[in-house]
Amino acid sequence: MPAEAPAARVSPDRRTRRIRMIRTVALLVGVVVPSLVLRELIEARFGRGPLADLSTVAVPMAATAWLAPYASYRRRDALLWLVGPGIYVFTVIAWRVALTPYRDWSPRPEEKRRMHWSRDPEHAGRWLLTEPTGDTGHTSSR
Repeated sequence: MPAEAPAARVSPDRRTRRIRMIRTVALLVGVVVPSLVLRELIEARFGRGPLADLSTVAVPMAATAWLAPYASYRRRDALLWLVGPGIYVFTVIAWRVALTPYRDWSPRPEEKRRMHWSRDPEHAGRWLLTEPTGDTGHTSSR
């Protein structure tokens, strides 16, 4: 009788990546779908025009401005929704936020004092936020 092969186990890195992907997609769907619904409601009430167009980016801009500091972006990056690359920026922000409080990107210079290198074996090689994020450290004009 042949011995059965052991079941393939998913490595922690692959599992973490899969969970991170699911969280990212959930954030994207949770922002894009309401913006499309809002556009349809405004378009049905007021017709096509600039109001309907701006309503499409209102929800994503608000979500980007809210989540940006948690992903080492600035709140003003939400204005990129008005010129085009907003969906890309929000996807990067969603990908980063999906791993919080651990970070796999280098912190900005003004964030370094609140971060330390993680010593947890599961999250080795990542930065850990030690203090809650406040608005003052993320709205610098530099």
